[in-house]
Amino acid sequence: MVWKTISKKLDENEYRLTPQREVILQVMIDNRGKHLSADEVYIEARGKSSNIGIATVYRTLEKLASIDVLYKTIFEGGKYRYELSLGESHQHHHIICLQCGHISEVEEDLLHNLEIHLEKQGYKILDHELKFYGYCPQCNPKN
Repeated sequence: MVWKTISKKLDENEYRLTPQREVILQVMIDNRGKHLSADEVYIEARGKSSNIGIATVYRTLEKLASIDVLYKTIFEGGKYRYELSLGESHQHHHIICLQCGHISEVEEDLLHNLEIHLEKQGYKILDHELKFYGYCPQCNPKN
């Protein structure tokens, strides 16, 4: 099912899947639900195919994000992270632990009412992104 959804997006955008791009995409599928940096994708991709360069990883991640195969989100220190997108209309929200850096997802659409309010004022909302920063249960000083 994942490959079928991705293949459809690739075909709609006339994006050819070279062997290197396929390895990069497989890394993202294998890490579904995780938020990987380009460097992390590169390390895993090199483990699968030694002829992949970092520039290929960056270009491929950017292209896959531009055609909505991946979500691209900026996190700590201005670093982009990528995760698989399977056609959800809204990106989920994130909570980031300030101590260990763990990123958890919040699936509830917490801003739906705000979007409706803004659209009544004449705005056209395409998407939104929300990040919470705090301590995960393992790092919480109270635990």
